[in-house]
Amino acid sequence: MILTRISALLPDDSRDKGRLAALGGGLLISFDPVFIRLSGTGGFDTAFLFGLFTAISMFLLIRMTDERGVLGVLRDGGWPLVVSGLLILGSASTFVLSVKHTAVANTMIILSGRPVLTALASWIFLRERTSKALWLAIVGVIAGIFIVVSGSLESGNVLGDGLALITVTCLGLNGTLWRRYKSISRLAVVGLGGLFIALVMFVPAAPSDFSPATWLVMAAMGLGSAPLGRVLNAVSSRYIPAAEMATIALSSAVLAPGWVFLIFAEQPSAATLLGGTVVLGSIFSYIVMTRQRA
Repeated sequence: MILTRISALLPDDSRDKGRLAALGGGLLISFDPVFIRLSGTGGFDTAFLFGLFTAISMFLLIRMTDERGVLGVLRDGGWPLVVSGLLILGSASTFVLSVKHTAVANTMIILSGRPVLTALASWIFLRERTSKALWLAIVGVIAGIFIVVSGSLESGNVLGDGLALITVTCLGLNGTLWRRYKSISRLAVVGLGGLFIALVMFVPAAPSDFSPATWLVMAAMGLGSAPLGRVLNAVSSRYIPAAEMATIALSSAVLAPGWVFLIFAEQPSAATLLGGTVVLGSIFSYIVMTRQRA
């Protein structure tokens, strides 16, 4: 399978595999706001195209790499696969709509709360222990969030910020679900989530009005960076605790505003830069601390 080939290129140590996959997932997902801004269409339209292309790419990969076929993989996944797909529907669609209704920095800052919700959900549902080093990293991340929020949140963004809160809640729950059910196909999870998004968003969307540029931009996102980033995040949960995966993947929360600044000249405030530095510093400090203990 394609994931087995990817795994062979990763470090031998399972925890290092998980960390590298989480970092890779965070990097790819950080480009999502760029594609969403470049789409040149409304939030429902963008979400529809994202879901459509994601479903196509993931189901094609399953067909090419899994002898069970698409239907067999979906059947074997059972209810955890369906629930995870529904959570992706919630997280991905609200993420797209949030980026359309508020500043990218606002959305990504709120998503930085993911490790807290993931750790809480894992503790509640899985009774998963959370190390002191990870809690210290979470405290650092939260401190960075407060620094950024103090300088970047603006009035009039209530809808976009509220949608981002729904996004981060769904992400936290899904990270815990992936940790509990490690055997479900990560390709199927992302593909089914994409299918759910396309079906739900088809009603308010207007595909006949899309320009060729919109189709191309969203094809690049939906067939490439977005689904692969989410698959890498899902794969990382096989090797590391859900809260650790969520903490490392937070790199996207810092990188995304950077890409938007470079491409659209949406300049982050000094507080955003300082807070982002604290977030990244906390993540990498955690990695160093855990490696020293190993």
